[in-house]
Amino acid sequence: MSGDGVRVWVLNGPNLGRLGRRQPEIYGHTTHQELAALCAQWGTDLGLEVEVRQTNHEGELLDWLNTAADDRIPVVLNAGAWTHYSYALYDACAQLEAPLVEVHLSDPKARTEVFRHTSVVEPHAVDTVAGQGVEGYRRALELVAQHLRG
Repeated sequence: MSGDGVRVWVLNGPNLGRLGRRQPEIYGHTTHQELAALCAQWGTDLGLEVEVRQTNHEGELLDWLNTAADDRIPVVLNAGAWTHYSYALYDACAQLEAPLVEVHLSDPKARTEVFRHTSVVEPHAVDTVAGQGVEGYRRALELVAQHLRG
């Protein structure tokens, strides 16, 4: 990373570290490491300095979102299962002032499990990208760049 672009965090929640191995028929074959490299490249192409993080610990994600709020860091967020029920996540997203774009590899609203149809992130996001697989992260970064340009 050159340090020339606007800093953007791509934050991934539980089980996303297992991309490529966990239910590839739903989430694809790209690993999290490959996704991180793609996001960094896409960010560079958009003039963004992208840092990708993944955690299975909700408190860690909340700490990152608190820092993003304090430092006005734009966020692309795939909160995984926390998307559907974490009111702590809802509150953390509510405080963000820089653009927040929600992203999901699959389309939760098209999934058979009804609990996946609700997002606590969506009310605070400038946009949601779902069902586009790994390419959805590219689109989410494009949306962040558009919002930063005004």
